[in-house]
Amino acid sequence: MDPFLCIGRISRCVERKYVRRLGLLEYETAEEFLAEIRKEFGGDEDPVKVAELRRLEKEGKTIEEFVQEFRRTAKGSRYEERLLVEEFKRGMSRAIRRKLIEAERPPINIEQWYECATNLDRH
Repeated sequence: MDPFLCIGRISRCVERKYVRRLGLLEYETAEEFLAEIRKEFGGDEDPVKVAELRRLEKEGKTIEEFVQEFRRTAKGSRYEERLLVEEFKRGMSRAIRRKLIEAERPPINIEQWYECATNLDRH
């Protein structure tokens, strides 16, 4: 099933069950209601993009392909730097991850992780 269709159905369900039924008239749509919940409790990440990031793995790809796919998926996730690094490390092979962590100068931000992983894979 298309994740965007699923999100639309969830949105309509929330609107029907909570916004209209409970008389929360200050919200015109479920999107407004959900935006208020996100603002109040955090969780501003796009759940579809987050799920895609968590599914990404290097297996069967070159590190360059993995980096390109990761960049493309991360673009809309709204993840902060630290979370991007953690997801990137999780998705790469254990051997490459270990070499980068144990390097004399380990990468500290996502761009350095991309560059160091690509350089390591080339050599």
